[in-house]
Amino acid sequence: MPDSLLSFLKEELMTAYHIIEDVNYSKIICSNLTFDILYYIHQVPLLDEPSKKIIHINAQQFRRDSDKILHRLKVVAGKATRIYARQTVRARVDKKFATEFQIENHLQIPLPGKYRYGLFYQGELVSLAVFSGGRTMKNKGENHRSFELLRFCHKSSLLVVGGLSKLIKAFIADFKPNDIMTYVDMDWSQDSSLKTIGFKIEGQNPPQNFWIDQHKQYTVLQPLDLEKIKLEHPTGYLIQNQGSIKLVLYVDYTI
Repeated sequence: MPDSLLSFLKEELMTAYHIIEDVNYSKIICSNLTFDILYYIHQVPLLDEPSKKIIHINAQQFRRDSDKILHRLKVVAGKATRIYARQTVRARVDKKFATEFQIENHLQIPLPGKYRYGLFYQGELVSLAVFSGGRTMKNKGENHRSFELLRFCHKSSLLVVGGLSKLIKAFIADFKPNDIMTYVDMDWSQDSSLKTIGFKIEGQNPPQNFWIDQHKQYTVLQPLDLEKIKLEHPTGYLIQNQGSIKLVLYVDYTI
């Protein structure tokens, strides 16, 4: 268990805690926060149904991305610096700038996407949304076009209140999608605040294994895959997520 995580909980989040130790994981019970933390080595352990939200932190990822993880914990704990979307200026962002922003601020690998929208506060990029190109979904109608929200993040421990809603409204105005779908990582959220802006849950993906190396992600489907990937990318590390929630925002143009 890293001292930097424990001191952050005590000094920055000002929470009392106690630790339940196991061979492969440590569970940190945070008495006055809305979440507890499961800090694990390789594979996510199967535990009884938790009484409150659990944030899963992989030990190897923490060693590489501790600053980003600590910033994210500060946001989830409600101790972020708040900016309101009405105080920001919306603009399109180029691929290079968007990739650099994701590397600095997003816990998952950066994705260039096809369309990138940002919010700027006093000339600085503080929120970014990355969207895919459109796909025709004939099972939903002859001209039904669906886009994916691939990535969304704020800068460090900032929280732009209403930021995602403002970015999505801009995207809808420009491209007239029939729906926008996305996946929410269950390592950090067993529910999703996206429901408050109209997204509906439409499914759930099971846990998956990934090998992470140099801002690239390789899906591990079976042990033989892992051995091959390790040989080709020896500096990476293995991570197992908790799965993801699929959400869809349907756009009604009759309103």
